[in-house]
Amino acid sequence: MHALIVVNDPADWELDIPGVEMVSAWSYLTCDSYSKMRRLRIYNLCRSYSYQSFGYYVSLLAAARGHKPFPTVKAIQDMESSSIVRLMSSEMDKLIQKNLGYLQSDSFELSIYFGRNLAKRYDRLSAYLYRFFEAPFLRAYFQKVGNRWQLETVTPIAANDIPDDHKEFIAATAKEFFPRQRTLAPRRAARRYDLAILVNRDEALPPSDEKALNRFVKAANGLGLAVEFIGLEDFARLPEFDALFIRETTNVNHHTYRFARKAEAEGLVVVDDSLSILKCSNKVYLNELLESKKLPTPRTIVIHRDNLDVVVEQLTFPVIIKQPDSSFSQGVLKAENIERYHEITSRMLEDSALLIVQEFIPTSFDWRVVVFDGHPLCVCKYYMAARHWQILRKDAKTGRFSAGKAETFAVEHAPRQVVELALKAANLIGDGLYGVDIKQRDKELYVIEVNDNPNIDSGVEDLVLKDELYERIMRVFLKRIERRKEVGY
Repeated sequence: MHALIVVNDPADWELDIPGVEMVSAWSYLTCDSYSKMRRLRIYNLCRSYSYQSFGYYVSLLAAARGHKPFPTVKAIQDMESSSIVRLMSSEMDKLIQKNLGYLQSDSFELSIYFGRNLAKRYDRLSAYLYRFFEAPFLRAYFQKVGNRWQLETVTPIAANDIPDDHKEFIAATAKEFFPRQRTLAPRRAARRYDLAILVNRDEALPPSDEKALNRFVKAANGLGLAVEFIGLEDFARLPEFDALFIRETTNVNHHTYRFARKAEAEGLVVVDDSLSILKCSNKVYLNELLESKKLPTPRTIVIHRDNLDVVVEQLTFPVIIKQPDSSFSQGVLKAENIERYHEITSRMLEDSALLIVQEFIPTSFDWRVVVFDGHPLCVCKYYMAARHWQILRKDAKTGRFSAGKAETFAVEHAPRQVVELALKAANLIGDGLYGVDIKQRDKELYVIEVNDNPNIDSGVEDLVLKDELYERIMRVFLKRIERRKEVGY
């Protein structure tokens, strides 16, 4: 992808970067030669990005032409939004306190040039803000409130506001920055489309292990999809890609949901899509949905502070108590008696107005059917962890998790009734990637829940299909990307 720097007037710039073209905003906006070019990465260094200024129109028309503008109009608007800036301050709070905690003043101004600051100690903080807003030159203002620092505003830096003693640093940084950008082009230009996979390397229970992630990459590359693993700091880079695959545990009140929402707004193919996250993340919603469609579930009661006693009247102990947004067997507890029931619910109701209480159905395993695009991919039996009633057991002392063994079946060799019930449940959510959990007591089947972001690990879910499992998933991505391109997304 060719890089193009757009400024108000090239004659006013002392920046000279070999191999990178610099043009005026007027030329970029009015010359047909630029409007017809493809695979352009536009670095918008205009003096102002204010509404209807040259800088604003450069980013706006770059997006319309299929170029990749930095910053995007969305990023420009985000800089103007106090709510977005507050959200950023909250998400990067630990990083802010770590970097600024030693300062004795009550305010601090951070100048960011191509993701860096003159002081190396602020490189990580600078890179984080650059990744979000992706304006080449940024100024962040921080204020101390009480004993904690918070981000107040983020603004672009105009050319005439750059101090003379910063210009040498900018020139040196630019010469490092642009060659680094260009080295990505040969790798990605050979692929038809670009896929971002969102991961969290520090997650204790990720939905895919390292081997599985590498197999996704292999399958994608074989279909012409270039893959890049991204993290929380890459939020602003989403417009660079054609699709987003979230392989980090999702939740509505979490950055994974915001990644999904932004990617959808940018026209990307997204798995998990935000609506699936919203539906699957809340077990109160799922219970209402499954009951309304008359799918079999364990006897379930939605409780709140005013109806706690109804459980005693309608269910027999032990019972299972679930937080609405629980996942991976966490936030799911068993109450053996009324005392334990009141102990658990009093604590959980401090965080949620509603809870789920279900009858306890003791089984040695749970069925899990993985469904994508309305089709079953594999069927697993997850056995309970040793001396435990769940498939995962957390050691109270070490915090480590242990799991029961698993068996994987080809769809055609799994019980037909299990697969059919799983498809009915999954289709109520959408056409995303789901894991449907089902309990079996004698011949009776019960839907426990439908999960977005299901586990796909090497040696477990891929045991039967092997590489074909990953290829099937990537083929759906390719099909959806091509469909969007056909309708002009």
